[in-house]
Amino acid sequence: MSGLIPKKFPTPVIGPLGPFFAAGLVILYGINSAQNAMANTAEYKNDPRNPNRQAAKH
Repeated sequence: MSGLIPKKFPTPVIGPLGPFFAAGLVILYGINSAQNAMANTAEYKNDPRNPNRQAAKH
């Protein structure tokens, strides 16, 4: 049974990859900010796919 479980090596994973995780969060924040800014422009303000669209009053 011991042949099925591989030997564990003390390899650091989070430390070396930390800058990449942080950069990914910065990129996602920038994309989110850009999408929110574009959704409020005049071109997309009345688009039915826009979640911030004001409902048309009849």
